[in-house]
Amino acid sequence: MSGGRVRAVRGATTVDADTRTQVIDRTRELVAAALERNGLQADDLISILFTATDDVRSAFPAEAAREAGLTQVPLMCARELDVVDGVERCIRVMLHVWTDRDASELRHPYLHGARQLRTDLPE
Repeated sequence: MSGGRVRAVRGATTVDADTRTQVIDRTRELVAAALERNGLQADDLISILFTATDDVRSAFPAEAAREAGLTQVPLMCARELDVVDGVERCIRVMLHVWTDRDASELRHPYLHGARQLRTDLPE
């Protein structure tokens, strides 16, 4: 970690059904997209915060990161606010990273039904 600075990469996804398989698969896809789109490696990660809506109860999203090999990165899961007309079965992520990239260059993945949250961002 030479040069660079701390940045945050956001993103979100949804699951079609609250099953362990869907939560793990979609969360793994979300984290992989955030890393790939930003040219990041595991060593660039400081920590990852996951949130999930109240209707996601079958698995901790952080389990997907652990299963993907991110065993040295501090992870935390929390509940998303229960907002009227919010996106259902939604998992959000915030990766705290060390990068040389400017904040305006970062790509924040919003996948599946969560795409509607940030239609202003490029794919």
